[in-house]
Amino acid sequence: CLPANQERFSNGKLVTVQFHPSAQVVMTAGHDRSVSLFQVKNFSLNPKIQSIYLESFPIYKAHFSVDGEQVIATGTHHSMFFVYDMMAGSVIPIPKVRGVEEKFLRNFELSPDGSFMLLIGTSGYLHLLSMKTKELISTLKVNGRCTASAFTPDSSKIYSYSKEGEVFIWDMRSRKCLHKFEDEGSLEGKCIAVSKNNQYVACGSSSGVVNLYTADACLKENRPKPVKAIMNLVTSATCVTFNPTTEILAVASRDTDEAVKLV
Repeated sequence: CLPANQERFSNGKLVTVQFHPSAQVVMTAGHDRSVSLFQVKNFSLNPKIQSIYLESFPIYKAHFSVDGEQVIATGTHHSMFFVYDMMAGSVIPIPKVRGVEEKFLRNFELSPDGSFMLLIGTSGYLHLLSMKTKELISTLKVNGRCTASAFTPDSSKIYSYSKEGEVFIWDMRSRKCLHKFEDEGSLEGKCIAVSKNNQYVACGSSSGVVNLYTADACLKENRPKPVKAIMNLVTSATCVTFNPTTEILAVASRDTDEAVKLV
């Protein structure tokens, strides 16, 4: 296969590579302040569809909306974010979300049902926005600092992982904390993922260990025992993700080259 972005390599570090939810399109975004879309063809050249340049806005994270009609992009040092409306072909800046007092907005998650955008703030604050209006609905607070969050596949709960190694489970209806548990042996929480069938939860920590739990144990026990502890990474685990059929877990570290393991 040719590189997906053969027609336009990035001038800076790539932070996001994502397939479109329904079309044969791949998006790349990164520190060169641009979001590029490419058509994915069978082994031939992947033509560039377009690139959007966001002036003085190195991108921290970009993500397709669930319906695939928008791209949300946050910056490395900004309190604003951008929405690229692919249907209208327009870039919409969201300068300030009323009620969100954050110096930087970087990390975020989108709910699988397409209703919510969760902004991961500082000091343990999580800001829940309406995907439709991009306005604040509610603010949640974890003890310590939140480093990562994940929605369950049915969008009914959020798992929030703190820097101190605790995981908080939130109910989306009541916006209350249902339960919290300690991730075994975690010195510092880094990344979290929930499998598509809602069976497993994977927690990756700074030591490179990824703990795999059953969702049932996470909801009931304060110190659940991992079904499996994956020790293959020697540097900090910065990404965990399940494949759609929950048969493979990918674990990766951005701290060293080629640190990707499929379990």
